[in-house]
Amino acid sequence: MSDAQTRVVSASREIAAPAERIFELIADPAQQPRWDGNDNLRHAEAGQRVRAVGAVFTMTLRRGGIRENTIVEFDEGRRIAWRPNVPGRPQPGHLWRWELEPIAGARTQVTHTYDWTELTDRSRYPAARATTAERLAASLERLAGLAENNEAS
Repeated sequence: MSDAQTRVVSASREIAAPAERIFELIADPAQQPRWDGNDNLRHAEAGQRVRAVGAVFTMTLRRGGIRENTIVEFDEGRRIAWRPNVPGRPQPGHLWRWELEPIAGARTQVTHTYDWTELTDRSRYPAARATTAERLAASLERLAGLAENNEAS
């Protein structure tokens, strides 16, 4: 496996909920700590619902740090990706992506990807390596629980 391949980690699963409901949980940063499988997110202020490329939302991490997340990919109900950074600093180059593909019977195939192929800050490499497919799957599991129980609000 090449170095570039090891720097893109993904997990997928089918969720028994419509894509629109799942996407609301992802695109509203205030909801993200509820399903974060990395247990890294503490809080995001309400009212930051993402609607377009270029939007920025702010998140407080469990250890107290603040991250600004710039949306770099957006297709309502289907795809969203952001690049996090410490406020006032350049983006270090890693990316979080969610892709939703509706399938029959109000079910959705959801893929969660962490891509650090462009990560330039070597001090972040240990944390990047620790972001495994199992951690991404944990986020999918929690997200499924919320979406399948219609807890999108």
